[in-house]
Amino acid sequence: MAPPTDLAIVIPAFNEAAGIEATLTELSNYLRIKPWTWEIRVVDDGSSDETALKVEAFSRSEPRVIVQREPHGGKGAAVRAGFLASRASYRFLCDADLSMPVAELSRFMPPALGDADIAIGSREGTGARRVGEPFLRHLAGRGFNLVVRLLMVPGVQDTQCGFKMFTAAAVDAIFPYLTVMGWAFDIEVLYLARRRGLRVREVPIEWHFRADSRVRLFRDSFGMFAELLRIRSRARRGAYDRGRPVGS
Repeated sequence: MAPPTDLAIVIPAFNEAAGIEATLTELSNYLRIKPWTWEIRVVDDGSSDETALKVEAFSRSEPRVIVQREPHGGKGAAVRAGFLASRASYRFLCDADLSMPVAELSRFMPPALGDADIAIGSREGTGARRVGEPFLRHLAGRGFNLVVRLLMVPGVQDTQCGFKMFTAAAVDAIFPYLTVMGWAFDIEVLYLARRRGLRVREVPIEWHFRADSRVRLFRDSFGMFAELLRIRSRARRGAYDRGRPVGS
């Protein structure tokens, strides 16, 4: 049996045909000069555009790029499917718009990873930098994070950043048990990590606002808040103590 790949970049993608080729080009050019074995796994979340076809075309010249087609289920569902399908030792969640400079990736890998099981990109704290973000969007994000810290994961300054690294063991401990498949899946991931005693560290990053982001401020904020309340309700009922994977 072949040894596991060092690193999988998992990209959840829904109707990302306009920009996915540029993202794949930038990532693969960076990874080719690194000492890691790697794959880029694009999880197509039931797109209605040509996202999957463009990834397949790209993979003809770079076979380490993989398209994984899934029925539309939301970002959390796509991330879960991609993480569980990969066998890499380290699995990195990467937003399709690549709003973090690719050079930041080395800060999530050994030796920089240290003894952490999970490293999460943070747009807050010393060393973090936000570029071009509208004030209202920033204010709404900080308000949501305050609620998240009060209700579910105290101390984590940025649960929703789309760049996170997990060891293979952390993936096995968390992702089979996810129930939230929408935008707020990150909160459930971090809550479960805490319950499992996993070591989580925040990595301050440079982050660039993309005007074509899939997140819609007001519509998705209400949905995320509802998902947050469902996570809290499940936690209070002891649902996360039962340890049964989703669907079992």
